[in-house]
Amino acid sequence: MTVPASRYLTCAGREVHFMDWDAAGRVGATAEPVIAWHGLARTGRDMDPIAARLSARHRVICPDTIGRGLSQWSPDPAREYCLAFYERLAAELLDQLGIRSCLWLGTSMGGAIGLRAAAGALRGRIRRLVLNDIGPELAAPAVDRIRTYAGSPPAFATMGELEAYFRTVYRPYGWLPDAQWRALAETSARRLPDGRLTPHYDPAMVLQFEHHPEDYLQWSAWDALDLPVLVLRGESSDLLLPEVAEAMRTRGPRAVVATIPGCGHAPALNTPEQFALVERFLAG
Repeated sequence: MTVPASRYLTCAGREVHFMDWDAAGRVGATAEPVIAWHGLARTGRDMDPIAARLSARHRVICPDTIGRGLSQWSPDPAREYCLAFYERLAAELLDQLGIRSCLWLGTSMGGAIGLRAAAGALRGRIRRLVLNDIGPELAAPAVDRIRTYAGSPPAFATMGELEAYFRTVYRPYGWLPDAQWRALAETSARRLPDGRLTPHYDPAMVLQFEHHPEDYLQWSAWDALDLPVLVLRGESSDLLLPEVAEAMRTRGPRAVVATIPGCGHAPALNTPEQFALVERFLAG
């Protein structure tokens, strides 16, 4: 099994942390790298299960977006916590890693970054795109729900209490074994000055919705895409509505849409069935 390396690079003037699965270059040159990008209030470590699986054939890069995990927090949150800046980070990260073409797997916000980049700064360099429960239009009530919990993260005295909170707020992920819930908690926790534990992100990242209210309305970018796209939609997702997923199937790049039973927003990419969907699509 591949053991990932924890690495840092400065992109757009900000230190970006990422897990590099197969940093030693064991994978043959014909296997394109995979960029696996996490969701809004999460970290790149969410991608560990699928990165471990994909690393049998691919180098897998799992960044922490600025303001999340071990990446630098922005000193200018109103300007930098937005898709345009995240797209710039992604392009500079690929340039510094010498990655000329790649496959992109993005959950929620990570998919929105990939969609924008595939139509913009990384057009022609992203060869295949997997969008995990995200599209070019989001359901407003779901955005309000996410803003409510993400903008005011709670704090807890113990790791057990933090894990219980994550099990509640991320119940829509679907089934996770106990070990994965524990790993999720441990890889996305930070201590406050008073010693309590809280989710490992900058609460100011929700300023994106205030200062960039149209960020996630991306139909023009969608219609400009010219590459294969796989859309994974949680069966009960309240963020990616069925009618939006259907429009993604019939316009623009005409995505393949797969419904993931037993979960909402967003599938955790942690089961053999989900692995197989992604692996088959990335293999072309």
